[in-house]
Amino acid sequence: MAEFLELEGQDGVRMSWNVLPGTKQEASSCVVPVSAIYTPIKPFPNMPLLPYAPLRCRNCRSILNPFSIVDFAAKIWICPFCFQRNHFPPHYASISDVNLPAELFPQYTTIEYQDTNQSLPSIPPVFMFVVDTCIIEEEMGYLKSSLSQAIDLLPDHSLVGLITFGTFVHVHELGFGQIPKTYVFKGSKDVSKDQLLDHLNFFDKKPKPPTGVIAGARDGLSKESIARFLLPASECEFTLNSMLEELQKDPWPVAADQRSTRCTSTALSVAASLLGACVPGSGARIMAFVGGPSTEGPGAIVSKNLSEPIRSHKDLDKDSATHFHKAVKFYEGISKQLVHQGHVLDLFACALDQVGIAELKVAVEKTGGLVILAESFGHSVFKDSLKRVFQSGDDDLGLASNGIFEINCSKDIKVQGVIGPCASLEKKGPLCSDTVIGQGGTSAWKMCGLDKATSLCLMFEIAKKEITDAAVPSTSNQFYFQFLTYYQHSSGQMRLRVTTLSRRWVAGQGSVQELISGFDQEAAAAVMARLVSFKMEAEAEFDPIRWLDKALIHICSRFGDYQKDSPSSFSLSPRFSIFPQFMFHLRRSQFVQVFNNSPDETAYFRMILNRENVANSVVMIQPSLISYSFHSGPEPALLDVAAIAADRILLLDSYFTVVIFHGSTIAQWRKAGYHTLPEHQAFAQLLQAPRDDADAIIKERFPVPRLVVCDQHGSQARFLLAKLNPSATYNNDAPLPGGDVIFTDDVSFEVFLDHLQRLAVQ
Repeated sequence: MAEFLELEGQDGVRMSWNVLPGTKQEASSCVVPVSAIYTPIKPFPNMPLLPYAPLRCRNCRSILNPFSIVDFAAKIWICPFCFQRNHFPPHYASISDVNLPAELFPQYTTIEYQDTNQSLPSIPPVFMFVVDTCIIEEEMGYLKSSLSQAIDLLPDHSLVGLITFGTFVHVHELGFGQIPKTYVFKGSKDVSKDQLLDHLNFFDKKPKPPTGVIAGARDGLSKESIARFLLPASECEFTLNSMLEELQKDPWPVAADQRSTRCTSTALSVAASLLGACVPGSGARIMAFVGGPSTEGPGAIVSKNLSEPIRSHKDLDKDSATHFHKAVKFYEGISKQLVHQGHVLDLFACALDQVGIAELKVAVEKTGGLVILAESFGHSVFKDSLKRVFQSGDDDLGLASNGIFEINCSKDIKVQGVIGPCASLEKKGPLCSDTVIGQGGTSAWKMCGLDKATSLCLMFEIAKKEITDAAVPSTSNQFYFQFLTYYQHSSGQMRLRVTTLSRRWVAGQGSVQELISGFDQEAAAAVMARLVSFKMEAEAEFDPIRWLDKALIHICSRFGDYQKDSPSSFSLSPRFSIFPQFMFHLRRSQFVQVFNNSPDETAYFRMILNRENVANSVVMIQPSLISYSFHSGPEPALLDVAAIAADRILLLDSYFTVVIFHGSTIAQWRKAGYHTLPEHQAFAQLLQAPRDDADAIIKERFPVPRLVVCDQHGSQARFLLAKLNPSATYNNDAPLPGGDVIFTDDVSFEVFLDHLQRLAVQ
């Protein structure tokens, strides 16, 4: 594993296969697709930032890199992708094998350019707060205090706007300081961009141009009219805070058997059109704070009658969710509009009920927005996550905007698509595969919003049919990849990050051992999780368990060591040994098992999975468990019910929740207050150790996980028990050391492995 982590530390890339199958045939028998999980703007402490424009190949436009072959005498470089010979420009005249530019240093396979001659003025970041007012007074109080904290943390030069919504949409004119002034739109009616601009009196002083698109201060709008709705934070902090203080719950009466009239979709549509007219192409974020289901307008997810339940997974499977397709279609339209404008939609959903994340998913994911799901605006999951968005310092998210991501690779490789927070720019070409996975049919993607942890899963296809010559010279058996990310850094400057990789390919007899040596089982598990989630959403009648099981059996029969029909002889190389365990936990995870989760929760979990790196994805698939006891220091424990013991504390990290579980004896001692007595200092330290470790996890994670502290046999213990391997269930005969059983009919990992071995050796 260590060498894969080292590669990730250099380039931010983890590939499922680090020695690639050389032909289409070989690749399909490898089962796990040739893929990479890449974190485009991962921070590297010693990566150089070059103050000049990059040198591009005149044929394929790829950028000069350490794999280019350089002829120093003739001042020519050969592109590794298309083999084009390119001349160096005059300002590279002094290069030689002892005087290299940084982009040719072998260790700088990832490098960043920032052209200092940019004349573009940097546009400040824009935040449009869209706030739900159909919530109870208590929630309103929590939300107001969180928002006023967020406003204090905003950068002074950033522009801020405010829209509130309930039965109607209220656009607040912050630039009118004397009295609070708002423009009101009917929630049930969709407002076009032109109607919006007319209503908001944009053309009172400066008449509307007869032709062309209205786009910001350059095209058709005066700066003064924009400043009525979007003001620098330093100027409108007082106005904004007083508006928030006076914000009331939606005044329209709600009958006892009705839901509140909440027009979420109309409010988001107004916000998108307003930003599109005022600040197109800038790093603007719509931050939506939603406290319940949308019941009005084109994106409603349920009717106002409480007798109609909100859609469940069963309704979606049977296609009986009446509002679902209409709402999704509406949000697809909004996502296209936002991607075109370069703007981001962030969603903060805090309610005990569903709010419609499943419908909104397309707009949040395609614009690279952040998403938080919590039970209440008073919950630490929401409050601390919102603070993290605006925090500066070491733990900041490193929010960047306006990204464009491009791939270039050797001619025998095609790109099937990307699973992750981006939108296709539909740049067709010879690189695109006919098979489309995720955002495909293109070699360039728009990333309206990205941060230093955003990770994309890139799917490739080996296009080479067969190896023609048996004795392939060893120089040509390399595949090259180049990833370009052009983005606006949080400082406002445009930068270009270039990562160039080379991977060896093998084919024919004896290649199996080489493939095994380059298999990264953690990356492969993360890719399979994204792929199975994508297929569950995209393909009707798809059976995820069957698909995963078939894939695992094929892998084991291809890469395992065994004699035919002898399960006891079966063994896997250490490179593959944990993979079956990952697949076992993935089958039981919330990504595949939708039972007991609402469509909103499932959409939320998958959105987070689709934007995280390999290490975090693996924690979501197979949580980590650490055991604390008097006998030994903190040590990793098997994710099994046998890990539970009366005199142990367990710390479970399942990414979305962090559980501290006290064994029954520890819980009794704690309740008796032993930890407060001076002679039981060791016990106090034992109780504190998992708390400190949990705090460390919570401090660096986004979204902030939920902390659950529970005791053995307590009701909250379910958070731990649900994740453990059920090696002891209610129908086991033998008594168990931990004295705990799980009431389930699920198979345990041991039974799963027995069946796998039996099927793999057939």
